[in-house]
Amino acid sequence: MKNLKKSIIVALAGVLTLGVVGCSSSKEASSGNKSSTQLEQIKEKGNLVIGTSADYPPYEFHKVIDGKDQIVGFEMEMAKEIAKELGVTLEIKDMKFDGLLPALKSGVVDMVVAGMSPTEERKKAVNFTDIYYNGEHTVLVKKENLDKFNSIESLKDVKIGVQKSSLQEQIATDVLKATNIKGLSKISDVVLELNNGNVDAIVLSKETTKGYLKQYPNIVDANINLGKGNTEGSAIAINKTKDISLVQEVNKAINKLVKENKINEFVEKATKLAQ
Repeated sequence: MKNLKKSIIVALAGVLTLGVVGCSSSKEASSGNKSSTQLEQIKEKGNLVIGTSADYPPYEFHKVIDGKDQIVGFEMEMAKEIAKELGVTLEIKDMKFDGLLPALKSGVVDMVVAGMSPTEERKKAVNFTDIYYNGEHTVLVKKENLDKFNSIESLKDVKIGVQKSSLQEQIATDVLKATNIKGLSKISDVVLELNNGNVDAIVLSKETTKGYLKQYPNIVDANINLGKGNTEGSAIAINKTKDISLVQEVNKAINKLVKENKINEFVEKATKLAQ
C-alpha cells in the first residue's frame, strides 16, 4: 500500500512538473513573439509586403512589359532597393488608396509605399520614414473651360474631383476652399470624371499629369498658383510601435539612395516609361 501511495505521489509530481514546464514554455514562446520587432519579423519570414495604389505615374502604375502586366514606377524601384538592403524579397499588394492605412494597421502589409504625405493627422496613427521626394500639385480642367477656371477664386463653387483620403483632397478643401468635392478611390477614375464632364476640375500631383494629358488631349493644366499648398513630401508609412528599428533601417536605405542620386534617376526612368 505504501509503495502504491508513493507511486501515485511521484506520478502526480511528474504531471505537475510537466504542467509547470508546459506553461513556462508557452509563456516564453508568447513572450518571444511579443518581443520580436517588426524588423525581426520581416527578416524571419523572408519577405517585405508593401501596399500601394498603382494608378499614380510615375510613382507607381501598371505597365505591360514583355506581354506581362507589371506594377512599376520610381517608388517600386525604391522598394526593391529597400528589400535588398533588408535581405528579403519584395511582395507588392495593389489596393485602393483609402484602404492602405487600414491594411497597414491590420497587418495585411508591412509598410505603405504610395506617394503618401506624412500629415499630422496620419502621424497620429502610423510612423513615417524621412521624406524622400518632394512633388508639386496642379489643377486640371477641360480645354474648353480654361478661360473660365483660371484662378483659385473661380474654383470655389464648382465641382472638384480628388482621390479620397489624399493630400489633393486636403488642398481642395484648405487651398481652393471648394464647397463641392467629389472623392474617388483611384486617380484614373478622377481623371475620367473630368473627361466625361462629371466634375469641373481636378487636383493632381504634377508628376502624374504627363501621362494623363497625353491620354486625354481635351484636358489641360490650368496653371493655377496654389501657393504653399502646392508642395507635397512623400514618405513610407510603417505601423506605429514603440520600437522604431524598422523605421531606422528603412531610413538608412532611403538616405543611401538619396545620397547616390538614385531617387531622381528612378523618377526620370519611370516618367519616360509612363509616357
